[in-house]
Amino acid sequence: MCSSDLAMVFAYDDMGRLLLVQDKSSGRWGAPSGIIDPHELPADAAVRETWEEAGVFVELTCILGVFAGEHFSKTYDNGDQLAAVKIVFAARVIRGTPRPDHEETSDARFFLPEEVDQLPCQPHFLVVRNALSQNHPQPYFKPATWRPGGL
Repeated sequence: MCSSDLAMVFAYDDMGRLLLVQDKSSGRWGAPSGIIDPHELPADAAVRETWEEAGVFVELTCILGVFAGEHFSKTYDNGDQLAAVKIVFAARVIRGTPRPDHEETSDARFFLPEEVDQLPCQPHFLVVRNALSQNHPQPYFKPATWRPGGL
């Protein structure tokens, strides 16, 4: 089992539309995201991944939440397992026109909230979007359930 830290960005334009990218391999839509490189700050990874995957330069405005668990893990065909922790940032667009990178993404566009509901989306994106739609006054995280033995 290995673990990875990921950054995801919910970037909005001046019209309140959310930037999404279409995954090249699955065809599903989701927010720009990717692995945080060794010694890289999560905020830098978030801005970099948004630029690389969608061609949009953003300014991060806050942390929306931290996510992990079953929707953020994967078992590869060879049996290797990956568990990920995803840090989700809100951002505003500084400049750029959405465009896919054609390596990881096949499309990149802004969508109104009601349009997002009609898209085939990546499961982990839907988990994050649903959790964030509940208007948490502070960054979202799933409360701890672990207890020491005997309590």
